[in-house]
Amino acid sequence: MYLLIEFLDELVFGVGETAWPLIRDDLHLNYTQIGLLLSVPGIIAAFIEPFIGILGDVWKRRALILAGGVFFTLSLVFTAISHSFLFLLFSFILFFPMSGAFVSLSQASLMDSAPDRHEQNMARWTFAGSLGVLTGPLLLGLFIYLGLGWRGTYALLAALSTLILILAFRRVPPDRAPAAAFPSFRAVLEGFRAAFSALKRREIWRWLLLLEFADLMMDVLLSFLALYFVDVALVSESQAGIAVTFWLALGLFTDFAFIPFIDRQPNSIKFLRLTAAAQLIFFPLFLLIPGFLPKLAVIVLVNFCNTGWYPILQGRLYSALPGQSASLMAIGAVTTPLAKALPLLIGFLADQFGLGIAMWILLLGPIALLIGLPRRNLTPDT
Repeated sequence: MYLLIEFLDELVFGVGETAWPLIRDDLHLNYTQIGLLLSVPGIIAAFIEPFIGILGDVWKRRALILAGGVFFTLSLVFTAISHSFLFLLFSFILFFPMSGAFVSLSQASLMDSAPDRHEQNMARWTFAGSLGVLTGPLLLGLFIYLGLGWRGTYALLAALSTLILILAFRRVPPDRAPAAAFPSFRAVLEGFRAAFSALKRREIWRWLLLLEFADLMMDVLLSFLALYFVDVALVSESQAGIAVTFWLALGLFTDFAFIPFIDRQPNSIKFLRLTAAAQLIFFPLFLLIPGFLPKLAVIVLVNFCNTGWYPILQGRLYSALPGQSASLMAIGAVTTPLAKALPLLIGFLADQFGLGIAMWILLLGPIALLIGLPRRNLTPDT
C-alpha cells in the first residue's frame, strides 16, 4: 500500500515536471514565477510539516495519512482548474504539506516495518517512485495526443488519487497503540523536544544537508530539464518530452538494478563519493556539448551517477533516528527553506543571464557530497 502511494506521488511529479512548458504557455508564466511555484509552497510546508511529523509519532498516524490523502486529491482538482499564477500557487501550497502527510508518513511507516533494512526498503521505495515518475510523461503525452492537455491529465490524476485513497482507508493498518481523541499539549511538546535534541547531533545535520544538496542533481534538475531542452538546446516541446522520458526510463532501470546491488554493497559511502566525483565531469559535459542527440547520450552518464543517492542518504538518516521515523518531517524542515530557495534562485538567474548559465548551480550537489561525506563507511547508528 505504501509503495502504491509513493507511485501516485511521483506520477503527479512526473506529469508536472514534463508539463512545465505547456503550463507556462497556457498561464503566461515567466522563469521567476516558475521559480516561485517551485519554492514558495515548499517553504510554507516547512512550517507545517513539523507538526504533522511530530503528531505522526505521538498521535494517530493512520488518521493523518488518510486526511493528507483527502487534501492531496483536492489539490490535484484545483491544479486541473487553475486559470492564473495565483490560483496555481494556491493549489501547490495545499499540495506540498498534504503530500507530506500522505506520502512522507507512509514512508515512515514502511521504515518502521523493518528497522534493520532502511537502505534496502528505501531502494524499493525509490523504484516505486521512479516507475511513477516515468509513467507521468507517457500519460501526459497520451492526453496531449487525445486533445485533453495537461488539465485533463491532472483531472485523471485526481480520479486515480481518489481510488488509491479509498484503498488506503481499507489497507493502511491501524496504529500499534491506541491514542486519545486529541493529542495532549505535553505529548506534542515532548515530541518536539526529542526532535530538537536530535538536531544537536552532527550526523543528523550531515545527512540532512547532503540530502538537500544531492537533490539538485535529481528532482531540481528534472524540474528544469524540459525547459532547458526547449530554451537552451532549442529543440521542440515533443523532443523535450522525449528527453525527459528518456531520463526517467534510465532512472527506472538503474533504480531497479540498485535494489539487489545495495544488498551486496559493503561500502555505500565509497559508492556515493565515486559517483559524485564522476558527476563533476559528466554534468558539465552535458551542459557544454551541442546538439540534441549528443546531450541525450551524455545524459545517460549523468543519470547513472545519481543512482542510489537518495536511498542511501535517506536510509542513513532514518537509521540515525531510531524510534523517531515520523519526526523526520520536523527535523528535515530545518533545511527545507534553504533547499526550496534554490529553484527560485535558478529561476531568477535564468531571467537575468539565461537558463544555460543558471544550470551550473546544480554542480553544488556533487561538490557538497565530496566535501560532506564521511571518510569511512559509518555504521547506521553513527
